[in-house]
Amino acid sequence: MLPKDPNMLLSYINTGLRDKYEDLEDMASSEGFDKREITEKLEAAGFRYNEELKRFC
Repeated sequence: MLPKDPNMLLSYINTGLRDKYEDLEDMASSEGFDKREITEKLEAAGFRYNEELKRFC
C-alpha cells in the first residue's frame, strides 16, 4: 500500500529509487502501481520526476 500523504509518498518513492530500483518504470512494474498516477499525485504537490537523477525533486 502506497502512502496517501504526498510528502510520505515522495519519501517512499525516492527511497525505493535510491535503494532498490533502476528507475520509476522498474519500481512501478515491480510494486504493481500505476506510474502515471504516482507522477500526477506528486506533480500536484509540486514535485517533478527528474529522469537524469532518477528521483522526484
